[in-house]
Amino acid sequence: MTSESGAGLRRTLTLLWHGVLEPARGPRQSLSLERIVRAAIGVADAEGLAAVSMRRVASELGAGAMSLYRYVPGKAELMDLMVDAVYAEDLPALEAAEGDWRAKMEHAARLQWATFLRHPWLLDIPQGRPMLGPNAMQSTELTLRYLDGIGLDEHEMIGVVITVSSFVTGLARTTVEEREAARRTGVSDDEWWKVHTEVLSAALPPGRMPIMDRLGEAGVWDGTYDTLTFGLERILDGVAALVESRRRG
Repeated sequence: MTSESGAGLRRTLTLLWHGVLEPARGPRQSLSLERIVRAAIGVADAEGLAAVSMRRVASELGAGAMSLYRYVPGKAELMDLMVDAVYAEDLPALEAAEGDWRAKMEHAARLQWATFLRHPWLLDIPQGRPMLGPNAMQSTELTLRYLDGIGLDEHEMIGVVITVSSFVTGLARTTVEEREAARRTGVSDDEWWKVHTEVLSAALPPGRMPIMDRLGEAGVWDGTYDTLTFGLERILDGVAALVESRRRG
């Protein structure tokens, strides 16, 4: 993420909202900020965030590294632009959501889930102090519309959005880490759990951990249970109960 100094914040926000820092000087350039950002996203998708550098992105575009600096000051600002560009991908689907508030919130959560799996590098970018770019703000605006007028106050509305998003982010992080571990080590999930089963079966006497035994017999560890759906349903059940309590006065 960009520098949190006043100058750094202003520079990044100017890029996000206006696309340029200052009028370009010199010969007309063949690049554009959009092309640079899309190329950087392509590198990150294929090889991870660590592979993104000004030199590497320039190489993808067939340009010199110094030519990129006419458009973006450095990698930190480029990452902020990448994040906001990814938000734009889901805006049409968020706009087109159908159903009641609950169906729309689940729709938004599943879009976010798919985005993390499509762009796993997003999980490597700190979002404690997110940059409020145009696409990020529009995404939040559209999601808040799902909750507007159902009986929640403003604090509760944003609280629901943050709670759902935090759940999806946490579960996506675990899923992405699991996939990355399999890719990095060459050990599949089946192999991983097979070794655990063999060793723990020999190490633990029968009945020592009866509840864990029951979970194993129920197939809890086979990876087929839809934790995303379960978690979303329970969170939205809670919101629905709050909304109903308001309706009853």
